[in-house]
Amino acid sequence: MVSPILSRHGEILPQTIVPNISSTQTPHSGYHWDGSDRRFFEGWYFRITLPDCHQSLAFMYSIEDPSGGKPHSGGAAQILGIDDEYFCRTFPNVQRFWAWQDGLGVGHQGTGTETVGYLQPEAFDQAIEEGYQATATWHQGKLRDPGSGRRVQWQYAVEPLDMWGDRNASPQSTAGWLSHFQIFEPGWQILMAHGLATGWVEWGDRRYEFTRAPAYAEKNWGGSFPQKWFWMQCNGFVDEPELSLTAGGGRRGVLWWHEDVAMIGIHHRGKFYEFVPWNAQVKWTIHPWGYWHMTAQTADYRVELTGTTADAGTLVRTPTRDGLRFICRDTTHGSVTLRLWHQATPSQLILEAHSQVGGLETGGEPWLDVWRSP
Repeated sequence: MVSPILSRHGEILPQTIVPNISSTQTPHSGYHWDGSDRRFFEGWYFRITLPDCHQSLAFMYSIEDPSGGKPHSGGAAQILGIDDEYFCRTFPNVQRFWAWQDGLGVGHQGTGTETVGYLQPEAFDQAIEEGYQATATWHQGKLRDPGSGRRVQWQYAVEPLDMWGDRNASPQSTAGWLSHFQIFEPGWQILMAHGLATGWVEWGDRRYEFTRAPAYAEKNWGGSFPQKWFWMQCNGFVDEPELSLTAGGGRRGVLWWHEDVAMIGIHHRGKFYEFVPWNAQVKWTIHPWGYWHMTAQTADYRVELTGTTADAGTLVRTPTRDGLRFICRDTTHGSVTLRLWHQATPSQLILEAHSQVGGLETGGEPWLDVWRSP
């Protein structure tokens, strides 16, 4: 089909033939920039977990002030790779960035073809010297560190299984129907809670090939930035190939004030368990680093999450009012335990799962003390 692509000035560029955009994609899959020159960022996060070697690769893409000509205008591609090694490449030319408005499609091209937009995989591989492109079902890129000469390349196809909601139901907005209005900033959407990826990644001189590896994707966007936040994600649980967890919380902007909120989403064998502020009591105890603990309950279910790590973690850059800064710490080698009960009389433990490849994160303003829910 044909999909419009925004230029730096919000104009529609010449249309480019792109893959079919599935009707099962989540709300907010498309690009949110309205063409104005207000402070704005949008970021995408894609993760694949390689269970055979207990490794992960997380690809983080961002664009800031896409109207151009501002101090922080530009894009970036960051990768948290093998053994939590960090790789970053910036793309200052916003004219080489593209994104679809009606579905998940995003890319940034450094050098190569004059065409700005999605390219067939073979054409991208031949024409693009440096850049990336991603859709709901395909992801590829190639980056080079000019200082060290180190290279990273990847190509993989994705079979989406769970978006946000029950597998056979229409996908939901992560932040509810109010997320369609400019009330909460930043916005947050889980694009794919669980999928299967097949392809390869070349990380330096090492090549990793994988078939039906767990895959995950999310995004955020807006004109303001959270003061602090925490996050847990895992879809690589032991003996539970159809289990995916996403949990997080933060101090976000709501019109003219700020609030502390958190949520937990669990997809298990096609069924969705949601714990959000409008249907559950969500509590948390998060250390500046090393320990994450959350509980939540609705009328029907209760959940407890624990995440720990003895690793120091890796600093990654995050969009702020002052541009990309190292104010976020991540690991993809966290220990995660999930317990889920049905609130019967007596309560029944219906799921207990463990993983050593959980994604754990804290970010934002300096944390000097433990952050406990109100």
